[in-house]
Amino acid sequence: MKTAAIAGVGYTALSKASGQSPLGLAREACQAAIDDAGLTAKDVDGIASFAVLNDSAPCVAVATALAVPELRFVVDADLGGQAPCYLTWLASMAIATGQAENVLVFRALNGRSGARVGTMEFPGAGAPFRYPIGYDAYLMYVAMWGRRFLIETGQTELDLGAVAVAQRAYAERNERAVKRRPLTLEQHQAQGYVAEPFRPDDCTVEVDGACAVLVTSVERARDLRHPPAVIASGAFRAGSRPGLDIGDHLLWEDYTRNYTSLLRDELFGKAGLTPADVDIAEIYDCFSSTALMGIEGLGLAERGAAGDWVRKGDVPLNTHGGLLSEGYLHGMNTVGEAVLQVQGRGGDRQVDRHDVVAVTSGALMDGSALILTTDR
Repeated sequence: MKTAAIAGVGYTALSKASGQSPLGLAREACQAAIDDAGLTAKDVDGIASFAVLNDSAPCVAVATALAVPELRFVVDADLGGQAPCYLTWLASMAIATGQAENVLVFRALNGRSGARVGTMEFPGAGAPFRYPIGYDAYLMYVAMWGRRFLIETGQTELDLGAVAVAQRAYAERNERAVKRRPLTLEQHQAQGYVAEPFRPDDCTVEVDGACAVLVTSVERARDLRHPPAVIASGAFRAGSRPGLDIGDHLLWEDYTRNYTSLLRDELFGKAGLTPADVDIAEIYDCFSSTALMGIEGLGLAERGAAGDWVRKGDVPLNTHGGLLSEGYLHGMNTVGEAVLQVQGRGGDRQVDRHDVVAVTSGALMDGSALILTTDR
């Protein structure tokens, strides 16, 4: 803990049709992260990434495209939105234990022009039972949780709208964001349902693109181009009986809580901090309800008070506009935004107080989180 830091961030443009392969997107974002840190591909000796049903590029292929001379640490994870914080945390452990010196963590996909998660058919033990009854989209799975969460916590669709509206205000100032038009609560509520309780602006926007970060030691990062974004702690949780496949959540006991409530104490305890210390919250938001669940799960708001917490706005939420407005890179861009904020490079979105940033990755039964801090 606190021995590794993120030194560079790289993005491609986010679009509806990239005109590139996932390998080309990965190479572009990774090279941008290397350049941003002030290093070269010869300095890289580790790469980690993830894919959903083979929608990305293998790490070794990306290493070849970058002309990395040798790899000592490689992780190709069969994960989705749970992965960005988790892989960044694994990279930090590799740094801390001497298994690698400079590790790229990336996500690349043609999530709009290619295989779209919203229309993917996920195999698994539950698939033969889900698809015949029309329970066949990830949107539906999260919607079931979202409705139960609202009922049990006494919140409403106005609280979902509060998330979409608050994040859109940041997206208006984000040149990468796909959705930048102003959004009011009235406009949000006037939309028809996609799957109750979700309206279109409660749902992530699928894009083509890539994002990467470069993880190195704190000592090395201090000599590079930007202030270190210190990895103060990290954690992963998959609770009891998390399912047999991506759509199987029938054995999960409480649809009003997700993995964040399980890892909260460890996450803050490792960092020697509390939820009250958080200056910025970059919370995974494939749908607006998952942001509310993450806010409550991390202890940033009391049970049933996440919507009020968002409206109050004392702690900025998803300063890039979130996955709802910037684009769905499975949360890798949420980690990237956290780094930029810690480093003071958020541009028009930069938050004055940015010493402690909480970041999460994942929506429901399993996921991960990080605490990033300034070098203090």
